[in-house]
Amino acid sequence: MEIFVEVARQRSFTVAGQRLGLTRAMVSKTIMQLEERLHARLLHRSTREVSLTDAGRAYLAPCMATVSQAQEAARMVAHVAQTGAGAELAGPLRIQAPSSFGSAWLADAVARFSLLHRQVRAELFVDDALLDPIRHGFDLTIRVGGIPDSSALAMRPLAPCRAVLCASPAYLAQWGVPQTPQELLKHQCLHFSHLTDGTHWHFQRGEGEQREEVGVHVQAGFTANNGLVLHQAALRGLGIVYSTTFLAWRNLLDGSLLPVLPGWELPLNHLSALYPASRQMSPKVRALIDFLVAEYQPVPPWDRELAAAGFFS
Repeated sequence: MEIFVEVARQRSFTVAGQRLGLTRAMVSKTIMQLEERLHARLLHRSTREVSLTDAGRAYLAPCMATVSQAQEAARMVAHVAQTGAGAELAGPLRIQAPSSFGSAWLADAVARFSLLHRQVRAELFVDDALLDPIRHGFDLTIRVGGIPDSSALAMRPLAPCRAVLCASPAYLAQWGVPQTPQELLKHQCLHFSHLTDGTHWHFQRGEGEQREEVGVHVQAGFTANNGLVLHQAALRGLGIVYSTTFLAWRNLLDGSLLPVLPGWELPLNHLSALYPASRQMSPKVRALIDFLVAEYQPVPPWDRELAAAGFFS
C-alpha cells in the first residue's frame, strides 16, 4: 500500500522507487501483485506517465490513511520506548489552519482540548495562505486539499471535505436557477483568489460508462482571499459561491442559502493534519490529532446534520 501511494503521488514507477529505495522492477512487481489480490487494475500505464483508474482513485484515500496510521503507530511505539508513557502534556503548541475552518470549527475544538490539558499553551493561527509549516515553525497544520508533495511532511486524514455550490434565494429569484454547469456562464460567481485556477469549476455525475465530466470557466463577479468573506457575499445575494459543507451547512438547513446544481458532484477534498516527518512527533501533537479524529470521524458533525435533513446519504 505504501508503494501504491507513492506511485500515485509521483505518477512514475521509477521516481517512486527512488524515493522508497527500491528498483523500478520491484515497484512494478509489487503493484501487479496488489492488483492481482484486489482483482482490479489500479493504474493505467503508458510510456509517458502512470495515472489512476477509477478503482485506483477509490482505493487511494483509504490507503493513504492506513499508511499514515501505520507510520504514526511505529513512531508512537518508538517514543514510548525512549521516554516512557504517562507524562503530562505541556508546552507550546503552534497550529495553523485556513481561516474559514479555523473560525467555524477548529477554534472551538482547540479550546476544548486546552481545557483538558491546562499545561498546553496552544497558539492558533488562521490564514488562507498556503504557508510552509516547517519554515514557519508550526507543530500542526490543517489543510483543505492542497496537500504538498513533500517527504518532509507527514499527513493524517481528519475528515472528508464536501464542496457545494449555493446561492441566496434572492439571487436565484432574480437571476434564475441554473440547470446545467454551462448555464453558470450566465451568472455571477464568487472567486477565491488564493486558488490559481479558482474560476475553473469541475463537475461530474453518473458511474461507469455513463459517467459525465464537465469543466466550466465561470465569470468572477466578486473576488476575495477569504472563504468567510465569499460566504457572506453569497448570503447578501452577490452571486453563486463554491463553498464547503462545513461552512454552509447551517445556512443550507435554514434556507438562507440554497444548493445549486445538486444533481452534479463536485470534487471531494479532505481535511488533513500535516506535521513534520523529520522529527519525533511530540505527545501533545499526537494527542490533538487523536482528539480531532474523534471529533470528525467517521462522519463530521456538519455532514451528519445535512445527511439527517436528506441533503445526501
